[in-house]
Amino acid sequence: MTVAGTTTRRSSRKAKGDGYLRRAEILKAAERIFVAEGYDGATIRKIADEVGVSSTALYMHFPDKSAILLEICERTIGLLLERNRDIAAKPIDAVVRVKMMLEAYMRWGMEHPNAYQLVYCAPPPASGADWTRPADDLGLQCYEVFSGVVREVAAAGRLRNGSADSAAQALWMSCHGVVALLATRPGFAWADRDELVEVTLDGLINGLVID
Repeated sequence: MTVAGTTTRRSSRKAKGDGYLRRAEILKAAERIFVAEGYDGATIRKIADEVGVSSTALYMHFPDKSAILLEICERTIGLLLERNRDIAAKPIDAVVRVKMMLEAYMRWGMEHPNAYQLVYCAPPPASGADWTRPADDLGLQCYEVFSGVVREVAAAGRLRNGSADSAAQALWMSCHGVVALLATRPGFAWADRDELVEVTLDGLINGLVID
C-alpha cells in the first residue's frame, strides 16, 4: 500500500547502552511504515531501522509486528470510544451531542492520520493475518454509542427523512470521507481544516435534522 506524501525516515543506529527504548517510539515509527508499506510490506527489521535499534531490541517490547499494529489500533480507537461515551452522557440536546460526536470523530482522525488509515482505510493483509478483530470491536462500539444518540433524535421525530440507521450511517460515512481524503491526499490545496469541519457538520445537521 502506498500513500501519497508519505516517506519513511530512517534513524541512525542507537549506540549500545543509549538507554531505555520507549514503546511509544516504536509505535510511532511503526505507524508510518504500516501506512507506507502495508501490513505485509512492513517488517520488524524495517521498524527497528526506523527507530534506530536492532531487531533483537525491538523483540524485547513486542513479540511480532501484529502485536505492534494491534496496540496502535486499540490505543487510538480507545481514545475515540472514550470521547464518544463522555459526549453521549452529557445532559444536553441529542442533536448537539450528535454534532459534538461527529466533530470529535473528525478531530480524532486528523490527530491520528496514520492510525486512522490503518483502521479505516487499509485493505486486509494479503497474508490473512487476523489483526483487525479487536480493533473492529472497538470501532463498532464507537459507532454504536454514536448511533444510539441518533436514535434519540429519530425517536423525537426530528429527522427530515430516512431511518435512525440510515441517518447515522450517512453522517458517519460523510465525515469519514472528509478525514480519509485529508489523510491520503495531503498535497491537495484543502481549505482550512477548521472551516472544513464546520461546513461539513453544518451541512449534514441542517440537511437531516428538523429544528
